[in-house]
Amino acid sequence: MTLAAEEAPTPPPQRRNHLLSRLPPDEFLALRDQLTTVRLVSKQGLAEPNQPIAAVYFPLDAVVALSSIDTEGGVVEVGSVGCEGMAGLPVLLGTDRSTTRLVVQIAGEAERMDAAALQREVRRNDEFRRLLYLYAQGFITQLSQSTACNRLHAAERRLARWLLICRDRLGNDDLPITHDAMALMLGVRRATVTEAAGALQRQGVIRYRRGVISIVRREQLEAVSCECYGIVREEFERLLGIRVG
Repeated sequence: MTLAAEEAPTPPPQRRNHLLSRLPPDEFLALRDQLTTVRLVSKQGLAEPNQPIAAVYFPLDAVVALSSIDTEGGVVEVGSVGCEGMAGLPVLLGTDRSTTRLVVQIAGEAERMDAAALQREVRRNDEFRRLLYLYAQGFITQLSQSTACNRLHAAERRLARWLLICRDRLGNDDLPITHDAMALMLGVRRATVTEAAGALQRQGVIRYRRGVISIVRREQLEAVSCECYGIVREEFERLLGIRVG
C-alpha cells in the first residue's frame, strides 16, 4: 500500500527548531540521542526561581515565557522563547539556576535535553557552542528591546508586535492566546489588553474569539506595530540567519 501523494512526511525535529536547524546534519545526529521530544501543556512550569534547572528546551511549536516574581507574588513576563531558540540559557552560561520562572505560554512540542547533557555537548561540539552563544546575544537584544518597548510605546503597538512574534513562531494566523496571557506579557491590566485588542479588531487587522486571536491582515498589523519588531527580527537574521521577531 503506497502513501497518498498529499500526505507529506513529518519534518525532522531539527527543521522545526531554527536553532537546531543551523547544525550540520552529522553534528545534529551526534547529539540527537540527548534530545527527547516532549509535549508541553499551557501553564506548565519548567523551572522555578533560584531552583536547579533540570533541563533545557528547544521549542518546536510551543512558546515558553520567562517571568519575574516579586516578594508579594506579582508576576510579569520579561521574555519568551519559541522555535528560534532555547529555554534555559543559564545552563549554557555555566550556572544551574536563575531568578526567573520558566512556564509554558502556548502549548506544543519541544526537544528536551538534560542540563548536564547540554554542558557536555557544548564542551564537545564547537559549532553547537557557537550557535548557542550567538542565540544568547540575540536573546539579550530581545530583552533589552522589550524593556525599551514597554517604557516607550503604547499598548496597542506593543500588542501588535507581540502577535507578530507569535505568528512567526507558530507559523499560523490563528493564535491560541488568552487576554490574561497577553496582559502578563505586556505588563498591563486585562482591561488595557481588551481595549488594545478591540482597537485592532475594529481596524479589521485581527479577529478575536474566546481564547484565539486570528491575524486577518498581517501587513497592516506590521504597520501598527512599533519598530522593535523589526529591530529584533533583523538581529536574529544577522546572527543566525533565522527570521523571527
